[in-house]
Amino acid sequence: MSLAVLATAFLLIVTLCYVAKCWLSPFGDCRRCGGMGHALTTDRKGKTKRGKDCRRCHATGRRIRVGRWIYNRAARTYRAGTR
Repeated sequence: MSLAVLATAFLLIVTLCYVAKCWLSPFGDCRRCGGMGHALTTDRKGKTKRGKDCRRCHATGRRIRVGRWIYNRAARTYRAGTR
């Protein structure tokens, strides 16, 4: 088998795995807060405490995956065009 066929097969497998992950689990952890929904801060004594809510995920700790966002946008455009 040639190298081009192996590379194409590998990329196809990776793409299908990502599509399956977006279908089964459309939400992932927020990259900014690490899925906690808020930041950690320290007081003057050095003890950690809860900080402000994450503005990126609105304190849920979850964000929609890029692949699922693209699918939702394409489905919405298709539905709007077929009415």
